[in-house]
Amino acid sequence: MSENLFDLSGEVAVVIGATGALGGACAMAMAKAGAKVAVAGRNTGRGEARVCEIADAGGQAQFFGCDAMDPASLKSCHESVGQALGAPTVLLNAAGGNHPDAIVTPEMPFEKIPLPGWARVFDLNLIGGLLLPCQEFGPAMCQRGRGSIINIASVTSHLPLSKVIAYSASKAAVLSATRFLAREWATKGVRVNSITPGFFPAEQNKKLLFNEDGTPNARAKAIFGHTSMGRFGEPSELAGAAVYLASEKAASFVTGSDIVVDGGFLSQTI
Repeated sequence: MSENLFDLSGEVAVVIGATGALGGACAMAMAKAGAKVAVAGRNTGRGEARVCEIADAGGQAQFFGCDAMDPASLKSCHESVGQALGAPTVLLNAAGGNHPDAIVTPEMPFEKIPLPGWARVFDLNLIGGLLLPCQEFGPAMCQRGRGSIINIASVTSHLPLSKVIAYSASKAAVLSATRFLAREWATKGVRVNSITPGFFPAEQNKKLLFNEDGTPNARAKAIFGHTSMGRFGEPSELAGAAVYLASEKAASFVTGSDIVVDGGFLSQTI
């Protein structure tokens, strides 16, 4: 019998932002692959619902309240996960988002974007989406000599998009910081990689992509025209990359890498 390279049995995966669509899909996939999953987030109702979904699919998960912007909350979450499920071996940082105050519009051109808007987006994607969670969970993994950290970048990390200047810049920073940590922690047994999603509709970007009646707007149609597959992605289509990077068997020599799951967006030209 061939070895299952994607078996996550024995892994304890903390998925911060598992209450969202993309983080939830990754949490589900890791649980199906055998990991014990800590569903971490601020919304208890959504978190418990996600745990039930995972349990119904035959996986093992537990909800842990966690605010990725609060070091004390992250520390408490870390300790609670360790007591309930065991020492975390996988960290997936799926928290992040955009903010209306940092989107370029005819009424608010680039030069008028307020500093608090910039700060809010960088807080969401870089500080809470990478820095603070990695500072909390990373050193313990290094001390144990084993771990996989997965950050969520974006096609905007590679190709800045119109209107979302702060989001693009913050996601470029996520990609850069991921590679920095990969170098710093490689000899300590901790792999640090990122996933670049293409366009996956979610609550945070619906207003940018859809008309009030739910039909794709001009921006969405432009995205379809720039995506080789001509459509948006489904959350489940991102999950395989997360399972791969989490696997000590399948990705043991993979660190500092970025896996692009974008339907061909970055490869599309004329």
